[in-house]
Amino acid sequence: MATIAEIKALSTEELVAKEAQLKQELFNLRFQLATGQLENTAQIKEVKKTIARVKTVLRAQA
Repeated sequence: MATIAEIKALSTEELVAKEAQLKQELFNLRFQLATGQLENTAQIKEVKKTIARVKTVLRAQA
């Protein structure tokens, strides 16, 4: 996953796109979990944390 330094280096447009991409990834992981296909459930937690990091940086830039 992306580190906070990598996230801070992105522009606002890139951050918005990254957030949308991560939300889609979270949806897919939840779908895999529901269908019993997800092997590493820790991925969900990591994606959630990364989404929070992106939102924090976006809020700080505003």
